[in-house]
Amino acid sequence: MRRAEVKETVVGAVAFLTLAGALAVSYTTGSVPAGAGYRVDAMFNRIDGLRVGDDVQLGGVKIGAVEAVALTEDFRARVRLRVDPRVELPSDTAAAIHTAGLFGSKHVVLDPGGEERLLVDGDVISFTQDAVVVTELLDLIIAEAHARRGTKPNSGN
Repeated sequence: MRRAEVKETVVGAVAFLTLAGALAVSYTTGSVPAGAGYRVDAMFNRIDGLRVGDDVQLGGVKIGAVEAVALTEDFRARVRLRVDPRVELPSDTAAAIHTAGLFGSKHVVLDPGGEERLLVDGDVISFTQDAVVVTELLDLIIAEAHARRGTKPNSGN
């Protein structure tokens, strides 16, 4: 091989290995090993689109994952969260279901409170905010626009 070809091959290999290393670091950083951490439950009226394995985030950083979802006897959604053991959350922490972008995947966002007592394995988060259903939000925006113009939806005005 010519010297230029060897140089291009080496540069390509180094670039590939650097990219592979960066991807490996990005997928392992902030992840909670299976079975590690403590579990807390959060009760929601609706969790539209939230699935087992979705992220649990604090300040935009992944600190856990949704471990289980179940319907209770009073028709509420019980979401079991597995949280990284290094993250100590106050007992008055709030949980909300957010969407990544307009139609993206769902994740749980935790907002720590100010209590001194910390959540421990098996505790329940009392303060929750349900998932927002995008179509309902769009319907509300359209209805508000029609109300401001003084027209009825689908009236052709």
